[in-house]
Amino acid sequence: MARGSLALKLGVSFTSSSLLLLLLAYHSCSFYLPGVAPQDFSTGAELKVKVNKLTSTKTQLPYSYYSLPYCPPEHIVDSAENLGEVLRGDRIENSPYVFQMREPLQCKVLCRITLNSKTAKEFKEKIDDDYHVNMILDNLPLVVPIRRSDQENAVVYQHGFHVGLKGQYAGSEDLKHFIHNHLTFTVKYHKDSQLDLARIVGFEVKPFSVKHQYDGEWKNENMRLTTCDPHARRAVTSSDSPQVIEDKTDVIFTYDVAFEESDVKWASRWDTYLLMADDQIHWFSIVNSLMIVLFLSGMVAMIMLRTLYRDISKYNQLETQEEAQEETGWKLVHGDVFRPPTNSDLLCVCVGTGVQFFGMILVTMIFAALGFLSPSNRGGLMTAMLFLWVFMGLFAGYASARLYKMFKGTQWEKITLKTAFMFPSIVFAIFFVLNALIWGEKSSGAVPFGTIFALVFLWFGISVPLVFTGSYIGFKKPAIEDPVKTNKIPRQIPEQAWYMNPVFSILTGGVLPFGAVFIELFFILTSIWLHQFYYIFGFLFIVFIILVVTCAEITIVLCYFQLCSEDYLWWWRSYLTSGSSALYLFLYTAFYFFTKLDITKPVSGVLYFGYMLIASYAFFVLTGTIGFFACFWFTRLIYSSVKID
Repeated sequence: MARGSLALKLGVSFTSSSLLLLLLAYHSCSFYLPGVAPQDFSTGAELKVKVNKLTSTKTQLPYSYYSLPYCPPEHIVDSAENLGEVLRGDRIENSPYVFQMREPLQCKVLCRITLNSKTAKEFKEKIDDDYHVNMILDNLPLVVPIRRSDQENAVVYQHGFHVGLKGQYAGSEDLKHFIHNHLTFTVKYHKDSQLDLARIVGFEVKPFSVKHQYDGEWKNENMRLTTCDPHARRAVTSSDSPQVIEDKTDVIFTYDVAFEESDVKWASRWDTYLLMADDQIHWFSIVNSLMIVLFLSGMVAMIMLRTLYRDISKYNQLETQEEAQEETGWKLVHGDVFRPPTNSDLLCVCVGTGVQFFGMILVTMIFAALGFLSPSNRGGLMTAMLFLWVFMGLFAGYASARLYKMFKGTQWEKITLKTAFMFPSIVFAIFFVLNALIWGEKSSGAVPFGTIFALVFLWFGISVPLVFTGSYIGFKKPAIEDPVKTNKIPRQIPEQAWYMNPVFSILTGGVLPFGAVFIELFFILTSIWLHQFYYIFGFLFIVFIILVVTCAEITIVLCYFQLCSEDYLWWWRSYLTSGSSALYLFLYTAFYFFTKLDITKPVSGVLYFGYMLIASYAFFVLTGTIGFFACFWFTRLIYSSVKID
């Protein structure tokens, strides 16, 4: 009875803790801690616009702003970037766009350029590939407000403006390329009620294509234009006379600046960027996942509190030798259930890597849900994940060494080297090939050799020593003792029914963990490949907890059925059961590629599937490790609860 009450208490405690975490994760959506300090501007203060990379959802290959012949400043200066920004392909530089706070400008001439065949071709290619121009003011990205036709007064924000557009002149069938050469900026600010200071809370633009006209010969940027003249109160409000892109064509770049007072406070200025218009879908995802968890929890409760308790009571009441010989079910394999599996070294490495991933993701989720990884700190999320991965090497080494020692291993240095190098080597090899492809396309997304050297230093200089430290600590501790003795000669496993076939049960087990996360996965893929912000970490944290519970429960259920069929080879199957959800994840990413993305370049397709392969591999070791530890805890619990003669 003590064993049964212990299992009941553990189940109730686990459920209560999970519910508490869900509530905390949901309420954590209500605030965030900004990544930068606010800056106050007085009237007439200089506002400097910075330019970022050119991005396209069609090619997924970013390029620096000045890879096109846009108007340059006197000296191009690169802004200091963190590790995450470099890996994201951000290239932030200064620009000739300069404003004065709360002092509107109209038809400010930036420069005039003359296109040649090469530059005209470059502009046309970027327009064909749907490239966007990204800019930054006071750490706020430039957006284009677009009204939604399906909802009244609803506005969505497009990040950056298109390089240009394609169209036809009236009465002509020839398709022409037109450049957006006039920008109407709107800077929204929140004014201090007591001081004559203001903070920037919005940065919007409306792009136009205008073939500017002027009288006489061009002299300099102070020329008065006839198509856009503040003295004549003539402003650009449409693209009725667009600027075509052709060889030997002059293009004049101009811009307007308007300032608009806003009630939005500085602390809430990112709300419009992070506005979640489809929160009902996310709640549907949560409810869908919770239904799966409740279904599995019911099965686990039935096994733990009814069937398993009845089995333990029956086994412990067997008194005669004849009765013991007639026993059936999972107790029959007690002498083989803790026999070390084949390829035990590889299992130890996979479990250690999974522990490293679990620690990294858990800490990242907590900090992100609390608001410490705000999008205002560009690259902060990726930088945090990299450093957490490196420092979690300590736990990876410890976990693999503990399991290795339990399997009676003696060469802990060998298992440590495999843990430190196997997963990172595979990922680095794929990453290096993909980076070479990006480099061949002359994209700013190619990681510089200096950054690659920094990544290698983090790996060899910090991660590897920490893995060795964790392995040494784990191996020197006393080994985990098995609750029952292992037979010298292994039992013969009886012939299995078709539904207990290893391949069938493994693939079946992976469906439910994937089903618990696939809706949220859609939004994650959209944010990555369609260049949108993802900041609903409260929802994501809830989904992560549900994923952990689902992986644990489905593995326990299938492990119990496997042991009841007198099959004691549970080590690898427990890992692969929940880990097989990574296969469904990769298949879903392929479905997303062909149905949601408009990628046409072969290089871009290789990049997509290469990075998704890395993500699926990481998901495999994560979910597999969760399932393994759940099954490990379950088998030790049930076999320590029965009397073994």
